[in-house]
Amino acid sequence: MKFDLIIRNAQIIDGTGEPVYSADLAICNGAIAAIGDLSAADAMAVRDAQGLVLAPGFIDVHTHDDLQVIHAPQMLPKISQGITTVIVGNCGISASPVTLTGDLPDPMNLLGAPDDFSYADFASYKNAVNRAQPAVNVAALIGHTALRNNHMDRLDRVATPGEIELMRGQLRESLKEGALGLSSGLAYGSAIASSTEEVKLLAEVLNETGAVYTTHLRTEFDEIIAALDEAFEIGEHAKAPIIVSHLKCAGAGNWGRSGEVLKKLETVAKTHPVGCDCYPYSASSSTLDLQQVTNDFDIVITWSEPHPEQGGKKLAEIAAEWDLNLLDTAKKLQPAGAVYHGMSEADVQKILAHPLTMVGSDGLPVDPLPHPRLWGAFPRVLGHYSRDLKLFSLPEAIRKMTRMSADRFGLDDRGRIAVGAAADLVLFDPVKVKDAATFTQPQQLAEGIEAVWVNGVLSYAQKAVTGIRAGKFLARQRDLRIGFY
Repeated sequence: MKFDLIIRNAQIIDGTGEPVYSADLAICNGAIAAIGDLSAADAMAVRDAQGLVLAPGFIDVHTHDDLQVIHAPQMLPKISQGITTVIVGNCGISASPVTLTGDLPDPMNLLGAPDDFSYADFASYKNAVNRAQPAVNVAALIGHTALRNNHMDRLDRVATPGEIELMRGQLRESLKEGALGLSSGLAYGSAIASSTEEVKLLAEVLNETGAVYTTHLRTEFDEIIAALDEAFEIGEHAKAPIIVSHLKCAGAGNWGRSGEVLKKLETVAKTHPVGCDCYPYSASSSTLDLQQVTNDFDIVITWSEPHPEQGGKKLAEIAAEWDLNLLDTAKKLQPAGAVYHGMSEADVQKILAHPLTMVGSDGLPVDPLPHPRLWGAFPRVLGHYSRDLKLFSLPEAIRKMTRMSADRFGLDDRGRIAVGAAADLVLFDPVKVKDAATFTQPQQLAEGIEAVWVNGVLSYAQKAVTGIRAGKFLARQRDLRIGFY
């Protein structure tokens, strides 16, 4: 048999957490065809890995790339990190199904401009992804806020039974088309008025197909335990696996509470499938939220519609310039985006290292001054946290980026190096790999990512895209309740 490609002399880390081993790997028709000593085998092309690490392509479980995969399909910020699959539709905001009849509700503006939202049903979005053929694979959640936008005249109230039924129907249709599950962003003004009961009624639909519930908690500040209880109540009611998005202890008053938060997660995990994702930084980024305005830590404005010239400045500096207090300054800047330096590094490390935690970037691709996580999250875990700080082993770091993520979202042929699995692969130098993106210069390519294959196609090499894109839409492949109910 003649293979399409043989990668020789690789140090393979397979994604399961098992130790590294030396082997050759062959690819045929977009899948891994053989692993072992292939010195006698023949191939159309051969690459010498020269002892570098070959791992499954990374799965970014928390992205806002919904429209980016269509409008900027080269996906350089992601493919350059070794990411081969992105999960979109997080935090209750998704590009589909969406019908705009008025203004674009905050924070859906994190995804794009009003004219970009042209997918009234999930099937049309899925088709658009496949037509664009982005450089990475795309799997998608359905946003609670997006559904509310479609069926409610205003979002500062609880949905009526009739509106909930319409939302349930749209969610059901999307799940049949291959959506992974439902996401919520209950902290945002467009969803905070929704009741727990509203979300529970929506989440019931997940049980029909064994889909997942992911949530940006109602608060990540002082009342985080109550917010976790609400998330678990929703998921347990629906018999749906639960993923807590970008788990953190936000706000200076909450620093040091990660042990308490993780204990709550562990307790629920004994009887119900639950996990979380985390980005490897002690600063968050979103739209400028008046409820988060404080002088306890630095807030940096990344964009402002009425005052674009203030992008890149601290909110406190702008307030001093304008001779206003912080809250009035923030009101004057809105709508705007911000980076909040509101977490403890010790808490970040504790959450990131926990066995239930996956890695997600939560990058905002349309932000003119994006948080560096957009370009650097995954290499930062490999370099800074695994190699330099020794927070966890390299096989464990890769498990958090690959197999665990694929298992949680039902993407069974991704996230592992095994014969028959999809040939999504990243070759990197474990000594050199590191993030280069900073808060002042965030759009920087990572170091040490040597080559990336998506569905068997070399898509990134020598710090550049190859120009050949092979990504596709990925549907959930199995019932995520299996083994639990």
